[in-house]
Amino acid sequence: MCTDVNYRETIEKYQSLVYGIALSRLASRHDADDVFQDVFLIYFQKNKTFRDEDHRKAWLIKVTLNCCKRVANSTWRRKTTAIEDVPELSYGFSSREESEIFIALRALPEKYRIVMQLFYFEEFSTEEIARLLKISAANVRMRLMRSREMMRELIKEDYFNETNI
Repeated sequence: MCTDVNYRETIEKYQSLVYGIALSRLASRHDADDVFQDVFLIYFQKNKTFRDEDHRKAWLIKVTLNCCKRVANSTWRRKTTAIEDVPELSYGFSSREESEIFIALRALPEKYRIVMQLFYFEEFSTEEIARLLKISAANVRMRLMRSREMMRELIKEDYFNETNI
């Protein structure tokens, strides 16, 4: 069994995972900050014992997804402006390419966006993603294939729009 004596180490180890998923799902740094805090507050309050680090990581991802869903479905959020409606936002990435990739990723439907996030940024296998999302591994692979095609089109579209200016 894997118990936690040092919460700080756990936060340091999983902060980019939790924050990355929240930012990808919600497209708002403020909402991602709130989810980040909620996830680790739940983690501390539950004081759960895990079989191993993979179990801890999967549990944190599931809690993050649930917190994101709660925020996305909240009455307050439905009354705010969507990020896509706000022109020329700076996401604070170090390069223009990173910003373009994030914008293209945000344009994907949620079911494709989450598999891209988990596969490419969190380096989960298709089988692990399937277990987390409760879908088949074949479905995960299909979503990855479709999301790659959509990303290619979105990025190519941006490139050609800029060269025509």
